[in-house]
Amino acid sequence: MNKSTETPAAVAATDAPAHHAAADANAEPPATAPAGALAGIRVLDLSRVLAGPWCTQMLADLGADVVKVERPGAGDDTRHWGPPFLQDADGNDTTQASYFTACNRNKRSVTIDMATEAGQQLIRQMALQADVLVENFKVGGLARYGLDHATLRALNPRLVYCSVTGFGQDGPYAERAGYDLMVQAMTGMMSITGRPDGEPGGGPLRVGVALTDLFTGVYASSAILAALHVRHSTGQGQHIDMALLDVGMAILANQAAGFLATGTAPTRHGNSHPSLAPYQDFATLDGDMLLAIGNDGQFARFCQATGHPEWAQDPRFASNTLRVRHRDALIPLVQALARTRSTADWVALLEDKAVPCGPINTVAEAFADPQVQARGLQVQQPRHAGDGIGSISGVASPLRLSGNPPVLRHAPPALGQHTDEVLAELGLAPERIAQLRGSGVV
Repeated sequence: MNKSTETPAAVAATDAPAHHAAADANAEPPATAPAGALAGIRVLDLSRVLAGPWCTQMLADLGADVVKVERPGAGDDTRHWGPPFLQDADGNDTTQASYFTACNRNKRSVTIDMATEAGQQLIRQMALQADVLVENFKVGGLARYGLDHATLRALNPRLVYCSVTGFGQDGPYAERAGYDLMVQAMTGMMSITGRPDGEPGGGPLRVGVALTDLFTGVYASSAILAALHVRHSTGQGQHIDMALLDVGMAILANQAAGFLATGTAPTRHGNSHPSLAPYQDFATLDGDMLLAIGNDGQFARFCQATGHPEWAQDPRFASNTLRVRHRDALIPLVQALARTRSTADWVALLEDKAVPCGPINTVAEAFADPQVQARGLQVQQPRHAGDGIGSISGVASPLRLSGNPPVLRHAPPALGQHTDEVLAELGLAPERIAQLRGSGVV
Protein backbone atom coordinates (compact mmCIF):
# COMPACT_ATOMS: atom_id res chain seq x y z
CA MET A 1 0.00 0.00 0.00
CA ASN A 2 3.01 2.29 -0.06
CA LYS A 3 2.16 5.04 -2.48
CA SER A 4 5.75 5.53 -3.47
CA THR A 5 6.10 2.03 -4.84
CA GLU A 6 3.87 2.41 -7.88
CA THR A 7 3.44 5.43 -10.10
CA PRO A 8 0.72 5.90 -12.75
CA ALA A 9 3.34 5.16 -15.38
CA ALA A 10 4.22 1.90 -13.67
CA VAL A 11 0.56 0.97 -13.53
CA ALA A 12 0.24 1.67 -17.24
CA ALA A 13 3.20 -0.55 -18.01
CA THR A 14 1.68 -3.54 -16.26
CA ASP A 15 -1.95 -3.17 -17.22
CA ALA A 16 -3.55 -5.68 -19.55
CA PRO A 17 -5.53 -4.64 -22.64
CA ALA A 18 -8.69 -2.58 -22.37
CA HIS A 19 -11.92 -4.48 -22.59
CA HIS A 20 -13.08 -3.42 -26.02
CA ALA A 21 -12.32 -6.90 -27.30
CA ALA A 22 -12.25 -10.19 -25.44
CA ALA A 23 -8.83 -10.57 -23.87
CA ASP A 24 -6.63 -13.50 -24.90
CA ALA A 25 -5.52 -15.39 -21.80
CA ASN A 26 -2.10 -15.95 -23.35
CA ALA A 27 -1.59 -12.47 -24.71
CA GLU A 28 1.13 -10.20 -23.42
CA PRO A 29 -0.11 -6.79 -22.21
CA PRO A 30 1.05 -3.87 -24.30
CA ALA A 31 3.80 -1.79 -22.75
CA THR A 32 1.98 1.44 -23.54
CA ALA A 33 -1.47 0.66 -22.13
CA PRO A 34 -3.07 3.87 -20.82
CA ALA A 35 -3.06 4.53 -17.11
CA GLY A 36 -6.39 4.08 -15.43
CA ALA A 37 -8.30 7.24 -14.55
CA LEU A 38 -7.82 6.49 -10.83
CA ALA A 39 -4.18 5.37 -11.04
CA GLY A 40 -2.42 6.39 -7.82
CA ILE A 41 -5.57 6.08 -5.67
CA ARG A 42 -5.27 3.43 -2.96
CA VAL A 43 -8.39 1.67 -1.70
CA LEU A 44 -8.58 -0.51 1.39
CA ASP A 45 -11.49 -2.89 0.93
CA LEU A 46 -12.90 -4.35 4.16
CA SER A 47 -16.22 -5.24 2.54
CA ARG A 48 -17.75 -8.60 1.75
CA VAL A 49 -20.46 -10.17 -0.42
CA LEU A 50 -21.76 -7.76 -3.08
CA ALA A 51 -22.56 -4.06 -2.48
CA GLY A 52 -19.15 -3.05 -1.12
CA PRO A 53 -17.14 -5.32 -3.46
CA TRP A 54 -19.14 -4.04 -6.46
CA CYS A 55 -18.20 -0.49 -5.49
CA THR A 56 -14.52 -1.29 -5.08
CA GLN A 57 -14.43 -3.30 -8.31
CA MET A 58 -15.67 -0.21 -10.16
CA LEU A 59 -12.86 1.82 -8.60
CA ALA A 60 -10.37 -0.95 -9.43
CA ASP A 61 -11.53 -1.10 -13.05
CA LEU A 62 -10.79 2.62 -13.28
CA GLY A 63 -7.22 2.05 -12.14
CA ALA A 64 -7.31 2.32 -8.35
CA ASP A 65 -5.08 -0.07 -6.40
CA VAL A 66 -7.65 -2.02 -4.36
CA VAL A 67 -6.41 -4.26 -1.57
CA LYS A 68 -9.11 -6.61 -0.29
CA VAL A 69 -8.69 -7.77 3.31
CA GLU A 70 -10.17 -11.23 3.97
CA ARG A 71 -10.37 -13.68 6.84
CA PRO A 72 -7.56 -16.25 6.87
CA GLY A 73 -8.76 -19.67 5.78
CA ALA A 74 -12.28 -18.49 4.90
CA GLY A 75 -12.22 -15.26 2.96
CA ASP A 76 -15.22 -13.44 1.57
CA ASP A 77 -18.47 -15.36 2.11
CA THR A 78 -19.12 -15.47 -1.63
CA ARG A 79 -16.04 -17.63 -2.21
CA HIS A 80 -18.25 -20.45 -0.89
CA TRP A 81 -21.59 -19.50 -2.47
CA GLY A 82 -21.75 -22.33 -4.95
CA PRO A 83 -22.65 -24.02 -7.12
CA PRO A 84 -21.73 -22.96 -9.69
CA PHE A 85 -17.99 -23.37 -9.07
CA LEU A 86 -14.91 -22.38 -11.03
CA GLN A 87 -13.34 -25.19 -13.04
CA ASP A 88 -9.73 -26.26 -13.23
CA ALA A 89 -7.73 -26.76 -16.44
CA ASP A 90 -9.26 -30.23 -16.85
CA GLY A 91 -12.83 -28.96 -16.62
CA ASN A 92 -13.45 -30.27 -13.11
CA ASP A 93 -15.28 -28.28 -10.46
CA THR A 94 -13.10 -26.71 -7.79
CA THR A 95 -14.28 -25.59 -4.36
CA GLN A 96 -14.15 -21.92 -5.41
CA ALA A 97 -17.54 -20.39 -6.21
CA SER A 98 -17.92 -18.31 -9.37
CA TYR A 99 -20.02 -15.75 -7.43
CA PHE A 100 -16.86 -14.20 -5.96
CA THR A 101 -15.42 -13.51 -9.40
CA ALA A 102 -18.37 -11.30 -10.37
CA CYS A 103 -17.26 -8.43 -8.16
CA ASN A 104 -13.59 -8.85 -7.26
CA ARG A 105 -11.44 -8.51 -10.38
CA ASN A 106 -8.55 -6.07 -10.47
CA LYS A 107 -8.03 -6.44 -6.71
CA ARG A 108 -5.26 -7.86 -4.59
CA SER A 109 -6.24 -10.24 -1.78
CA VAL A 110 -4.62 -10.11 1.65
CA THR A 111 -5.57 -12.34 4.58
CA ILE A 112 -5.55 -10.67 7.99
CA ASP A 113 -7.29 -11.71 11.20
CA MET A 114 -8.65 -8.40 12.43
CA ALA A 115 -9.67 -10.00 15.73
CA THR A 116 -5.98 -10.00 16.70
CA GLU A 117 -4.10 -6.95 17.91
CA ALA A 118 -1.36 -7.54 15.35
CA GLY A 119 -3.96 -7.78 12.57
CA GLN A 120 -5.59 -4.55 13.65
CA GLN A 121 -2.24 -2.81 13.61
CA LEU A 122 -1.56 -4.03 10.08
CA ILE A 123 -4.90 -2.67 8.87
CA ARG A 124 -4.26 0.66 10.58
CA GLN A 125 -0.91 0.84 8.78
CA MET A 126 -2.66 0.20 5.50
CA ALA A 127 -5.31 2.83 6.30
CA LEU A 128 -2.56 5.38 6.93
CA GLN A 129 -1.48 5.01 3.32
CA ALA A 130 -4.94 4.64 1.80
CA ASP A 131 -7.07 7.27 0.10
CA VAL A 132 -10.33 5.33 0.48
CA LEU A 133 -11.66 2.69 2.86
CA VAL A 134 -14.86 0.74 2.14
CA GLU A 135 -16.51 -1.44 4.80
CA ASN A 136 -19.89 -3.07 5.28
CA PHE A 137 -19.87 -4.18 8.90
CA LYS A 138 -22.86 -3.58 11.14
CA VAL A 139 -23.11 -0.08 12.58
CA GLY A 140 -20.36 0.27 15.17
CA GLY A 141 -18.96 -3.17 14.35
CA LEU A 142 -15.44 -1.95 13.60
CA ALA A 143 -15.15 0.24 16.71
CA ARG A 144 -14.13 -2.73 18.87
CA TYR A 145 -11.18 -3.29 16.55
CA GLY A 146 -10.13 0.35 16.51
CA LEU A 147 -10.94 0.49 12.80
CA ASP A 148 -13.97 2.78 12.88
CA HIS A 149 -14.16 6.09 11.08
CA ALA A 150 -13.40 8.27 14.10
CA THR A 151 -10.26 6.32 14.99
CA LEU A 152 -8.88 6.11 11.46
CA ARG A 153 -9.73 9.73 10.67
CA ALA A 154 -7.58 10.80 13.60
CA LEU A 155 -4.72 8.85 12.05
CA ASN A 156 -5.37 9.87 8.44
CA PRO A 157 -7.57 12.98 8.04
CA ARG A 158 -7.44 12.61 4.22
CA LEU A 159 -9.14 9.21 4.31
CA VAL A 160 -12.49 8.89 2.52
CA TYR A 161 -14.31 6.32 4.66
CA CYS A 162 -17.39 4.69 3.12
CA SER A 163 -19.70 2.61 5.34
CA VAL A 164 -22.25 0.40 3.59
CA THR A 165 -25.04 -0.90 5.82
CA GLY A 166 -28.56 -2.19 5.44
CA PHE A 167 -30.36 0.74 7.05
CA GLY A 168 -27.85 3.55 7.60
CA GLN A 169 -25.95 4.92 10.59
CA ASP A 170 -29.04 6.20 12.41
CA GLY A 171 -32.76 5.53 12.78
CA PRO A 172 -34.65 2.73 14.57
CA TYR A 173 -33.34 0.02 12.20
CA ALA A 174 -29.71 1.14 12.21
CA GLU A 175 -28.39 -1.91 14.06
CA ARG A 176 -30.29 -4.43 11.95
CA ALA A 177 -28.46 -6.58 9.42
CA GLY A 178 -29.57 -5.76 5.91
CA TYR A 179 -29.85 -8.01 2.88
CA ASP A 180 -30.83 -7.25 -0.67
CA LEU A 181 -33.90 -9.48 -0.63
CA MET A 182 -35.11 -7.95 2.62
CA VAL A 183 -34.71 -4.45 1.23
CA GLN A 184 -36.48 -5.38 -2.02
CA ALA A 185 -39.39 -6.48 0.14
CA MET A 186 -39.39 -3.51 2.52
CA THR A 187 -39.09 -0.79 -0.13
CA GLY A 188 -41.99 -2.05 -2.21
CA MET A 189 -39.82 -3.24 -5.09
CA MET A 190 -41.26 -6.75 -4.85
CA SER A 191 -44.79 -5.35 -4.77
CA ILE A 192 -44.32 -3.92 -8.28
CA THR A 193 -42.39 -6.88 -9.69
CA GLY A 194 -44.23 -9.91 -11.07
CA ARG A 195 -47.70 -10.61 -12.41
CA PRO A 196 -50.91 -9.35 -10.80
CA ASP A 197 -52.47 -11.51 -8.11
CA GLY A 198 -55.34 -12.65 -10.35
CA GLU A 199 -53.08 -14.06 -13.09
CA PRO A 200 -51.33 -17.45 -13.18
CA GLY A 201 -48.04 -17.12 -11.34
CA GLY A 202 -49.22 -13.89 -9.78
CA GLY A 203 -47.65 -12.50 -6.63
CA PRO A 204 -44.67 -10.40 -5.57
CA LEU A 205 -41.26 -11.37 -6.97
CA ARG A 206 -37.69 -10.37 -6.38
CA VAL A 207 -35.64 -9.02 -9.25
CA GLY A 208 -33.46 -11.74 -10.78
CA VAL A 209 -30.20 -10.21 -9.53
CA ALA A 210 -29.45 -8.46 -6.24
CA LEU A 211 -30.45 -5.11 -7.70
CA THR A 212 -30.30 -3.09 -4.49
CA ASP A 213 -26.82 -4.35 -3.66
CA LEU A 214 -25.58 -3.52 -7.14
CA PHE A 215 -27.08 -0.04 -7.19
CA THR A 216 -25.69 0.61 -3.72
CA GLY A 217 -22.25 -0.23 -5.06
CA VAL A 218 -22.71 2.18 -7.96
CA TYR A 219 -24.00 4.97 -5.71
CA ALA A 220 -21.14 4.35 -3.27
CA SER A 221 -18.52 4.64 -6.00
CA SER A 222 -20.09 7.92 -7.16
CA ALA A 223 -20.07 9.29 -3.61
CA ILE A 224 -16.42 8.26 -3.18
CA LEU A 225 -15.40 10.03 -6.37
CA ALA A 226 -17.25 13.16 -5.22
CA ALA A 227 -15.49 13.02 -1.84
CA LEU A 228 -12.11 12.63 -3.52
CA HIS A 229 -12.89 15.67 -5.66
CA VAL A 230 -13.75 17.73 -2.57
CA ARG A 231 -10.52 16.57 -0.94
CA HIS A 232 -8.53 18.20 -3.73
CA SER A 233 -9.58 21.60 -2.39
CA THR A 234 -10.04 20.90 1.34
CA GLY A 235 -7.35 18.31 2.00
CA GLN A 236 -9.87 16.47 4.15
CA GLY A 237 -11.62 13.16 3.75
CA GLN A 238 -15.15 12.48 4.98
CA HIS A 239 -17.51 9.75 6.09
CA ILE A 240 -19.97 8.36 3.53
CA ASP A 241 -23.09 6.72 4.95
CA MET A 242 -24.53 4.37 2.29
CA ALA A 243 -27.64 2.38 3.13
CA LEU A 244 -29.31 -0.33 1.07
CA LEU A 245 -32.70 0.97 2.26
CA ASP A 246 -31.97 4.50 1.01
CA VAL A 247 -30.85 3.20 -2.36
CA GLY A 248 -33.80 0.83 -2.59
CA MET A 249 -36.20 3.75 -2.13
CA ALA A 250 -34.27 5.91 -4.62
CA ILE A 251 -34.36 3.33 -7.43
CA LEU A 252 -38.14 3.12 -7.25
CA ALA A 253 -37.69 6.12 -9.56
CA ASN A 254 -40.85 6.82 -11.59
CA GLN A 255 -42.90 4.43 -9.46
CA ALA A 256 -42.08 6.43 -6.34
CA ALA A 257 -42.67 9.69 -8.18
CA GLY A 258 -46.08 8.49 -9.28
CA PHE A 259 -47.07 7.55 -5.76
CA LEU A 260 -45.83 10.83 -4.29
CA ALA A 261 -47.73 12.78 -6.94
CA THR A 262 -51.04 10.95 -6.56
CA GLY A 263 -51.05 9.06 -3.27
CA THR A 264 -51.94 5.89 -5.17
CA ALA A 265 -49.54 2.99 -4.65
CA PRO A 266 -48.44 1.33 -7.91
CA THR A 267 -49.20 -2.33 -8.49
CA ARG A 268 -47.73 -5.19 -10.46
CA HIS A 269 -48.11 -5.20 -14.23
CA GLY A 270 -46.03 -8.21 -15.15
CA ASN A 271 -43.92 -7.34 -18.17
CA SER A 272 -46.10 -4.43 -19.22
CA HIS A 273 -45.43 -0.79 -18.35
CA PRO A 274 -47.72 1.27 -16.13
CA SER A 275 -47.28 4.40 -18.26
CA LEU A 276 -46.66 3.10 -21.80
CA ALA A 277 -48.51 0.84 -24.25
CA PRO A 278 -47.79 -1.37 -26.10
CA TYR A 279 -44.64 -1.88 -24.07
CA GLN A 280 -44.32 -5.54 -23.06
CA ASP A 281 -43.65 -9.09 -24.17
CA PHE A 282 -45.69 -10.80 -26.87
CA ALA A 283 -45.80 -14.45 -27.88
CA THR A 284 -44.74 -14.96 -31.50
CA LEU A 285 -45.03 -17.86 -33.94
CA ASP A 286 -41.94 -19.52 -32.48
CA GLY A 287 -41.25 -17.88 -29.12
CA ASP A 288 -41.49 -14.43 -27.59
CA MET A 289 -40.48 -10.88 -28.43
CA LEU A 290 -40.32 -7.61 -26.58
CA LEU A 291 -42.07 -4.62 -28.14
CA ALA A 292 -41.15 -1.30 -26.54
CA ILE A 293 -43.14 1.51 -28.18
CA GLY A 294 -42.34 4.71 -26.34
CA ASN A 295 -44.04 7.43 -28.40
CA ASP A 296 -46.80 8.10 -30.90
CA GLY A 297 -44.44 8.18 -33.90
CA GLN A 298 -43.18 4.68 -33.14
CA PHE A 299 -46.76 3.44 -32.78
CA ALA A 300 -47.76 4.95 -36.12
CA ARG A 301 -44.78 3.32 -37.86
CA PHE A 302 -45.60 0.01 -36.18
CA CYS A 303 -49.17 0.16 -37.41
CA GLN A 304 -48.10 1.07 -40.96
CA ALA A 305 -45.47 -1.70 -41.10
CA THR A 306 -47.89 -4.36 -39.87
CA GLY A 307 -50.68 -3.45 -42.28
CA HIS A 308 -52.94 -1.82 -39.70
CA PRO A 309 -52.62 1.93 -40.23
CA GLU A 310 -56.18 2.30 -38.96
CA TRP A 311 -55.02 1.51 -35.42
CA ALA A 312 -53.03 4.73 -35.30
CA GLN A 313 -56.19 6.65 -36.35
CA ASP A 314 -58.42 4.92 -33.82
CA PRO A 315 -59.48 7.55 -31.25
CA ARG A 316 -58.80 5.03 -28.49
CA PHE A 317 -55.15 4.69 -29.56
CA ALA A 318 -54.29 8.13 -30.94
CA SER A 319 -51.89 8.98 -28.08
CA ASN A 320 -49.91 7.09 -25.53
CA THR A 321 -52.19 8.25 -22.71
CA LEU A 322 -55.19 6.93 -24.62
CA ARG A 323 -53.45 3.66 -25.43
CA VAL A 324 -52.70 3.14 -21.73
CA ARG A 325 -56.33 3.88 -20.86
CA HIS A 326 -57.54 1.45 -23.49
CA ARG A 327 -54.84 -1.19 -23.20
CA ASP A 328 -57.52 -3.85 -22.61
CA ALA A 329 -58.67 -3.26 -26.17
CA LEU A 330 -55.27 -2.70 -27.77
CA ILE A 331 -53.17 -5.49 -26.28
CA PRO A 332 -55.37 -8.39 -27.54
CA LEU A 333 -55.08 -6.95 -31.07
CA VAL A 334 -51.30 -6.85 -30.87
CA GLN A 335 -51.18 -10.30 -29.26
CA ALA A 336 -53.12 -11.85 -32.15
CA LEU A 337 -50.92 -10.06 -34.66
CA ALA A 338 -47.67 -11.09 -32.95
CA ARG A 339 -48.48 -14.80 -33.33
CA THR A 340 -48.49 -14.50 -37.15
CA ARG A 341 -44.69 -14.13 -37.51
CA SER A 342 -41.55 -15.56 -35.96
CA THR A 343 -39.51 -13.47 -33.53
CA ALA A 344 -36.71 -13.08 -36.10
CA ASP A 345 -39.22 -11.93 -38.75
CA TRP A 346 -40.65 -9.32 -36.39
CA VAL A 347 -37.19 -7.98 -35.54
CA ALA A 348 -36.29 -7.84 -39.25
CA LEU A 349 -39.56 -6.08 -40.12
CA LEU A 350 -39.45 -3.44 -37.41
CA GLU A 351 -35.72 -2.76 -37.06
CA ASP A 352 -35.42 -0.45 -40.07
CA LYS A 353 -38.70 1.27 -39.11
CA ALA A 354 -37.07 2.50 -35.87
CA VAL A 355 -39.61 0.56 -33.82
CA PRO A 356 -37.92 -0.95 -30.74
CA CYS A 357 -38.32 -4.70 -30.89
CA GLY A 358 -36.10 -7.59 -29.86
CA PRO A 359 -35.92 -11.17 -28.67
CA ILE A 360 -36.20 -12.23 -25.05
CA ASN A 361 -32.87 -13.98 -24.71
CA THR A 362 -31.54 -16.45 -22.24
CA VAL A 363 -28.22 -15.45 -20.66
CA ALA A 364 -26.51 -17.88 -23.04
CA GLU A 365 -28.21 -16.28 -26.03
CA ALA A 366 -27.27 -12.83 -24.74
CA PHE A 367 -23.55 -13.70 -24.69
CA ALA A 368 -23.90 -15.14 -28.22
CA ASP A 369 -25.53 -11.95 -29.51
CA PRO A 370 -23.39 -10.30 -32.20
CA GLN A 371 -23.65 -6.85 -30.59
CA VAL A 372 -22.56 -8.22 -27.20
CA GLN A 373 -19.63 -9.93 -28.92
CA ALA A 374 -18.74 -6.83 -30.93
CA ARG A 375 -18.58 -4.80 -27.72
CA GLY A 376 -16.21 -7.34 -26.15
CA LEU A 377 -18.43 -7.85 -23.13
CA GLN A 378 -16.99 -11.25 -22.26
CA VAL A 379 -13.38 -11.13 -21.10
CA GLN A 380 -10.89 -13.80 -20.18
CA GLN A 381 -8.31 -13.06 -17.52
CA PRO A 382 -5.32 -15.30 -16.79
CA ARG A 383 -4.72 -16.13 -13.14
CA HIS A 384 -1.37 -17.29 -11.85
CA ALA A 385 -2.22 -18.32 -8.30
CA GLY A 386 -0.97 -21.90 -8.39
CA ASP A 387 -4.41 -23.32 -7.62
CA GLY A 388 -5.08 -25.04 -10.94
CA ILE A 389 -7.34 -22.28 -12.25
CA GLY A 390 -5.51 -20.88 -15.26
CA SER A 391 -8.01 -18.22 -16.28
CA ILE A 392 -11.35 -16.74 -15.30
CA SER A 393 -14.12 -15.50 -17.59
CA GLY A 394 -16.06 -12.40 -16.65
CA VAL A 395 -18.16 -9.52 -17.91
CA ALA A 396 -16.29 -6.44 -19.06
CA SER A 397 -16.71 -3.12 -17.35
CA PRO A 398 -19.33 -0.98 -19.11
CA LEU A 399 -17.34 2.19 -18.32
CA ARG A 400 -15.82 3.37 -21.58
CA LEU A 401 -13.55 6.37 -21.21
CA SER A 402 -11.83 7.33 -24.46
CA GLY A 403 -8.59 8.42 -22.81
CA ASN A 404 -8.43 6.16 -19.75
CA PRO A 405 -10.52 3.05 -20.36
CA PRO A 406 -10.84 0.35 -17.74
CA VAL A 407 -7.97 -2.10 -17.84
CA LEU A 408 -7.60 -5.72 -16.80
CA ARG A 409 -4.71 -5.88 -14.33
CA HIS A 410 -5.62 -8.73 -11.99
CA ALA A 411 -7.97 -11.66 -12.33
CA PRO A 412 -10.24 -12.17 -9.30
CA PRO A 413 -7.62 -13.26 -6.77
CA ALA A 414 -7.18 -16.48 -4.89
CA LEU A 415 -7.55 -16.11 -1.14
CA GLY A 416 -4.52 -14.31 0.23
CA GLN A 417 -2.76 -14.41 -3.12
CA HIS A 418 -1.04 -11.06 -2.57
CA THR A 419 -0.47 -11.14 1.19
CA ASP A 420 3.32 -11.27 1.05
CA GLU A 421 3.46 -8.66 -1.70
CA VAL A 422 1.28 -6.12 0.11
CA LEU A 423 2.90 -6.63 3.51
CA ALA A 424 6.32 -6.18 1.94
CA GLU A 425 5.08 -2.84 0.57
CA LEU A 426 4.29 -1.88 4.17
CA GLY A 427 7.96 -2.47 4.97
CA LEU A 428 7.63 -5.84 6.70
CA ALA A 429 10.62 -8.15 6.35
CA PRO A 430 10.09 -11.71 5.10
CA GLU A 431 10.90 -13.03 8.56
CA ARG A 432 8.18 -10.89 10.14
CA ILE A 433 5.66 -11.98 7.50
CA ALA A 434 6.54 -15.63 8.19
CA GLN A 435 6.09 -15.01 11.91
CA LEU A 436 2.64 -13.47 11.36
CA ARG A 437 1.64 -16.38 9.16
CA GLY A 438 2.87 -18.88 11.73
CA SER A 439 0.76 -17.25 14.44
CA GLY A 440 -2.37 -17.19 12.25
CA VAL A 441 -2.54 -13.39 11.91
CA VAL A 442 -2.26 -13.58 8.11
